[in-house]
Amino acid sequence: MNPTVFERCAVAILALASAIWFCGCKENAEASKITLPVHTALVQSVAVGNTARYSASIAPYSQVDLAFQSGGYVARIRQVRSAGGGMRNIDQGDWVAKGTVLALVDQQNYEDKLAQAKAQLAAYQAEHEKDQLTYNRVSALYSTQSATKPDFDSAKAQLDSSAASVSAAQAQISEAQTALAYCSLKAPFDGWIVKRSVDVGTYVGPATNGFTIADTKTVKAVFGIPDTSMARVKLGQKQLITTDALPQSFNGHVTAISPSADPKSRVFSVEVSIDNPKNQLKSGMIASVALDGQQIPKPVTGVPLSAVVRDPQRANGFAVFVVEGDGDIESAHLRSVDLGDMYGNVIGVNSGLQSGQRVVTSGATLIHDGDQVRVIP
Repeated sequence: MNPTVFERCAVAILALASAIWFCGCKENAEASKITLPVHTALVQSVAVGNTARYSASIAPYSQVDLAFQSGGYVARIRQVRSAGGGMRNIDQGDWVAKGTVLALVDQQNYEDKLAQAKAQLAAYQAEHEKDQLTYNRVSALYSTQSATKPDFDSAKAQLDSSAASVSAAQAQISEAQTALAYCSLKAPFDGWIVKRSVDVGTYVGPATNGFTIADTKTVKAVFGIPDTSMARVKLGQKQLITTDALPQSFNGHVTAISPSADPKSRVFSVEVSIDNPKNQLKSGMIASVALDGQQIPKPVTGVPLSAVVRDPQRANGFAVFVVEGDGDIESAHLRSVDLGDMYGNVIGVNSGLQSGQRVVTSGATLIHDGDQVRVIP
């Protein structure tokens, strides 16, 4: 039986409604997607030979935050000569010697408390001297049985009480002197000012950070190695450090090896201490550390370890997300890869990638094939 015109119209209307509903759901689904920010790195050819090179970061061997111990308003900050010839507050990049007063809290309140404690001590000392005379007189009378035992005990108790008051007043003076001394925030060692957090007029309390200071006479190169390279590193062994910023190399020695791997990167942290008397190595510089390794006949294509994820399409397989596009919003596509050997914090890729492609190194576990991402510096 042929369908009627009414039935054909009804079918068409239902088909149209279904199409509109499907498009609406699709638009809602697409709108609900969140564009995730990610970090990327270029796929590069890794030159390998008889050494394995690791990227390291230069850091001060000692860096501390200097906090105030006495609260109040900052009355003064150390002045240094500016490039223009005038005077300015000491700030980031300035060198200071040990014991230099970097900032001073208003001392008036603490000076008043010290003066009050001294006056209280003077009063207690006068009272104690009076009680001493009384005790000496009663003690002499008691020895000749001219004073009673209760009189002697009373004089002795009064003398002990005034002596305790004198000791308490002396402790208050010591405390007031310490609080007054703590109004001065001093550099604990020779070093460079990394950060200044206060200005004149800033109200600070105990434990408020005022400055960060770093000692760079010795610096440390910090880098990570996989478990397969742990046998090549021992405490005290000498290491050669090179940087792109400086032409010469530096000699250091291993001073610390992490006992456990980082839970995210799965590498072990190693520190190499380097003497830096001329302050040539700056905090934050990128350096290279060479360790003995296997001889590799030719360069290999490699990616950072953090870029590798499990391949959802292959059991026991691995993949990376390749970013494509040149706008603010780009597409991430899953690429199956065949992994090779590790070289420092880079792993070789035998197939699946080409040099120059960009792979996601941060956020790869949160995205899926075809997702839109925003690459951040």
